[in-house]
Amino acid sequence: MSHVAAPGVEPLSTPLAALPGVGPERAAQLARLGLRTIGELLLHRPRRYEDRRRLVPIARLGRDQAAVARGTVVALGLKRFRGGAKSVFELILDDGTARLHCRWWNLPYMQRYFAQGDVVLVYGKLCGFKPRAIDHPETEVVEETDEPSIHLNRVAPVYPLTEGLPQRWLRALVWRALARFEAHLTEPRPGLAPPDLPSRAAAIRALHFPAETADAERARQRLALDEFLDLQLAIQGRRKQLFAHASSLPCAGDNRLIKPFLKQLGFELTAAQTAVLREIRRDLGSGRPMRRLLQGDVGSGKTVVAACSALMALESGYRAALMVPTEILADQHFATFSRWFTPLGVEVHLRTGARRTSSAPPPHAQAGSDAGPAAARGAGPAPGRLNPPQLTLGTHALIEAGFVPENLGLVIIDEQHKFGVAQREQFVRKGHYPHLLVMTATPIPRTLGLTLYGDLDISVIDRLPAGRGPVKTFVRSAERLPKVWEFIRAKLAIGRQAYVVYPRVTEGDDDLKAVTKEFENLSQQLAPFRVGLVHGRLRAEQRERVMADFRANRLNVLLATTVIEVGVDVPNATVLLVENAEQFGLAQLHQLRGRIGRGGHPGYCILVADLQTPEARQRLKVLEETADGFRISEADLNLRGPGEFLGQQQSGLPPFRFGDLQRDRVLIERAHQLAAEWLARTP
Repeated sequence: MSHVAAPGVEPLSTPLAALPGVGPERAAQLARLGLRTIGELLLHRPRRYEDRRRLVPIARLGRDQAAVARGTVVALGLKRFRGGAKSVFELILDDGTARLHCRWWNLPYMQRYFAQGDVVLVYGKLCGFKPRAIDHPETEVVEETDEPSIHLNRVAPVYPLTEGLPQRWLRALVWRALARFEAHLTEPRPGLAPPDLPSRAAAIRALHFPAETADAERARQRLALDEFLDLQLAIQGRRKQLFAHASSLPCAGDNRLIKPFLKQLGFELTAAQTAVLREIRRDLGSGRPMRRLLQGDVGSGKTVVAACSALMALESGYRAALMVPTEILADQHFATFSRWFTPLGVEVHLRTGARRTSSAPPPHAQAGSDAGPAAARGAGPAPGRLNPPQLTLGTHALIEAGFVPENLGLVIIDEQHKFGVAQREQFVRKGHYPHLLVMTATPIPRTLGLTLYGDLDISVIDRLPAGRGPVKTFVRSAERLPKVWEFIRAKLAIGRQAYVVYPRVTEGDDDLKAVTKEFENLSQQLAPFRVGLVHGRLRAEQRERVMADFRANRLNVLLATTVIEVGVDVPNATVLLVENAEQFGLAQLHQLRGRIGRGGHPGYCILVADLQTPEARQRLKVLEETADGFRISEADLNLRGPGEFLGQQQSGLPPFRFGDLQRDRVLIERAHQLAAEWLARTP
């Protein structure tokens, strides 16, 4: 019998409840797995496969590798102990070569699923040899009515399940659904079907019932390519539409502010900074809105590049705005940009959740009232005569409705990874297609660069400025802390300063250290050296007072949470101690490490961690071995996965069923290329 969808319903959108054998209870169980339609069922990815053509005799099962065996139930029973509060259900299988004890602890309901004489497939690793036993194995009862081609004598899919849903029932449902609906699995884009991978219909069949295990991987690759293509077409299509409809603001400038700015800096830009500024100037004068990502490792000089970019827009008669993730960084940028820009006649405004302030230029400032040549040309929205020019700095407060800047020419977002994609879009909509420069000191692995920032051109500052002290990194266990404090006291004694970072503000239910609890201990332990405390829950004026005292060396040690992760610049601070370092991501620790070695003195980063697990030792060893931000971020991505690396909500990335950002670089690059070619020939 062939299945016919209801009139007007696309066949793959047919509700699963319409299938024979799927009653209300089964439909509810499937819905818990996110499966409501035929299309969703056919994309339900098996979590692994069992090759049931080659069963392992029970006598040859081992501890080192999970395997599938088959035997007959010769005994079973439930044993309760500790007054009935604890239990173990045991099943004994025999296949003629040996006996296997299958045990489930504290799951008494398992006895309902088996009977003497049942033939059972079992999957797992031995946990003991006397007797041969597996604790909590996966099992499936073989039924006489089984269709051999579904459950036995083949590579069988094993699906993620929910309570009450049997593996074999779901496998049979997928088999029947494939038989009835496979004809409707058409190519989403016939012109883009890759010749070296299976068709979409063949891929979905091989995903569920592959002839060989390798066929399942090729099927996954084809379906992953489809996912990456959907994403790339959306990202690149958005960019194409922007360039087709947006008239650009002429913001390349005339050098009347940049020249005196560079002269007063007191140092020369590196070749890498100069090359990036050439790319930015070309974008700002290109006739279409700049959309550029600037990557530069910690301390590579992105702030100066941001300043020069802002001055180009200001020279052209437009305003600029710079958004940062924390109030501490906003305060520091306000101090830096006020020092740099007020002598040039540029007003610098600060706008955060806690503060609204501005620095007015002196009457003798160098900038005149001329709004620049762009104003005279009248290209784009009229820039007007900004006297004086204005740069606004701030946090998320810049996204709020109250901030409505006139003639916004350039938007800069610092530490872009701290903001969501939606926030970026919201900020850009403050003006009439302003230029956008996003900056990050967390180097983005190439796979993420193409997916997360596929709509942006990418520039990299690949050289650090000269004159920075070398930084050594040491990983230590908590037992070594007395020696560590001794070392820190010695550095403080010769006039250096130190950061001490803990993961929490206040105590939790775990053993993690909290800054508020440790402040008193640390103040006593390091006396007579002075310790300051800073964290995100302090009022803005308290935070700024502590930071000002630390910058002025009135405080020797700054005890902090990760609020100091970005932008804090104290050249005399040469020691960083991070406790509970295993709680942090590698990219975050690399950022924290960037707070030291900013002057000419050597820096020392000491990571104190619980090193019980091989994973913790492996992760932190990466930081001991390299200071290369790209290598660190690749390692972080591989060790933690993209969800933790980015934060799924922040990233704006869709959840991938089949794609894997850690291992599918070739597929991602291919999708990027295919999407570009498709859009180039599509009106």
